[in-house]
Amino acid sequence: MEAVIEKPWLKHYEEGVPATIDYPRTVMPRVLADTASKHPDHLAIIFKGGKLTYGQLNKLVDKLAAGLQKLGVKKGDRVAIHLPNCPQFVIAYYATLRIGGIVVPCNPIYVAREMEHQLNDSGAEVIVTLSAFYPLIKQIRDKTQLRHVIVAKIKTYLPGLLRFLFTIAKEKKEGHAVDISGDANTYWFQDILATAPEQPTPVEVGWDDTAVLMYTGGTTGISKGAQLTHKNILVNAVQCKYWLKTPEATEIVLTTLPLFHSYGMTTCMNHGVYTASTMILVPNPRDLKDVLETINKYHPTIYPGVPAMYVAINNDPGVLAGKYDVKSIRACVSGAAGLPVEVQKKFEEITGGKLVEGYGLSEASPVTHANPIFGENRVGTIGLPWPDTEAVIMDLDTGEKILPPGEVGELCIRGPQVMKGYWNMPTETANTLRGGWLHTGDIAVMDEDGYFKIVDRKKDMILGAGGFNIYPREIEDVLYEHPKVKEVAAVGVPVGEKGERPKVFIVLKEGETATEEEIIEFCRQNLAPYKVPKFVEFRDELPKTMVGKILRRVLLEEELKKRQG
Repeated sequence: MEAVIEKPWLKHYEEGVPATIDYPRTVMPRVLADTASKHPDHLAIIFKGGKLTYGQLNKLVDKLAAGLQKLGVKKGDRVAIHLPNCPQFVIAYYATLRIGGIVVPCNPIYVAREMEHQLNDSGAEVIVTLSAFYPLIKQIRDKTQLRHVIVAKIKTYLPGLLRFLFTIAKEKKEGHAVDISGDANTYWFQDILATAPEQPTPVEVGWDDTAVLMYTGGTTGISKGAQLTHKNILVNAVQCKYWLKTPEATEIVLTTLPLFHSYGMTTCMNHGVYTASTMILVPNPRDLKDVLETINKYHPTIYPGVPAMYVAINNDPGVLAGKYDVKSIRACVSGAAGLPVEVQKKFEEITGGKLVEGYGLSEASPVTHANPIFGENRVGTIGLPWPDTEAVIMDLDTGEKILPPGEVGELCIRGPQVMKGYWNMPTETANTLRGGWLHTGDIAVMDEDGYFKIVDRKKDMILGAGGFNIYPREIEDVLYEHPKVKEVAAVGVPVGEKGERPKVFIVLKEGETATEEEIIEFCRQNLAPYKVPKFVEFRDELPKTMVGKILRRVLLEEELKKRQG
């Protein structure tokens, strides 16, 4: 008989957040149509000053859906979307789902080899790409199954003057002007819309049908396609609405998180559409000036992000001098990496909003945990499991024994947002979805009240002196309290027969200087002796993913190469 899972976290839910939700039996493309009929004139998208209402967005989705059907896209066919945050991403995503297609979101900074693997693994036959990325697709096209390529222009939905200025000043210079004439089965996005019927042929789409192949693990090894169903993505958007207490047609969501990433897809786009919120699309999350000018101009209320984004705002001289109005932000959930306490405190001081840490992974659409936004936020934890979500800590040896509160083990999850498995990878699926639980590969601990804390990634653990386990995050959290440290990453480097020793890579705040000894001494005062870094390296920047997650693996690879060389 299945063990009954204790849920101490339910006692700590904010008032109004239910333990279980009655989810509407619908799908996200239907939700968009319903939102458009209820709020046709409400703004759905703001893109560099260009605006689309929900009524306009839904019509464009219908047109593109019909255009894709004209190209032969049927239920179950994979359509790759290779775009930054721009209106065409939202249109292509919902158009594909509306006709029963499966969306394959692609990272725009992938190189040829990575794109080729993803296109071949998914079996995508249609891709929607950006003109600036077209040369890459052209280069690999004959090594893939692509039959049709649709090319979008970043300027299409810009307001008139900006579009004109972009055309004369930037289009050619920045690689956006490409010639597709003479390339077989290659079309401009706008031409597909212009020649498509007004409505697609209706397709029956069910809860258990795969909606998205969300590729994951590219930063840690071979990337795998997590099959997210229509139920998975709808449920996670609804859970998001309840947790953030999002009222209908009033919120403005700052969408800097890339929409090709599950975190941006759910917390910004699908949650936005479900609640008739306005999405402000920002194509480059690293362009801090653009992000701050956007906040200043459009006053977003919700800002899902990653620690690196909040760190950048906290340290911006313009923000500190009061040049930008950042007081509109009411709620932020930080994910993708641990949120240092100092970062959280300072951001809340600057904005007056609430910033809490949450947790998720692509295999769970992605959100599974977060701290209560206005309730008891336990700093340093990922908070509580979301409604209808169960979480336990399993022992690290067998992965089958549920551990009591206070004991460290692997975080395992089950809930309606958990994927149905990896695409064409039965062994990986069986290893990850064992005994009805999603095994996350993250080491965590739960306290008596049901608050969870990520100790670290299983694979990032450092085997220190005397066989002690050291978790990089413990060292990083201490160093974020150092007044001169802006960013930090800790990794374990091998030292001959002695196992591994921690090394830290540090980016200092603007205008600061520090010595290796100073950093080590600070750690000595705040960490057990075996956790104190043996090596310190100062850098101008740290390698990051497009989402802003620091890549410890890349730092370790560079270190090992250096030592071998």
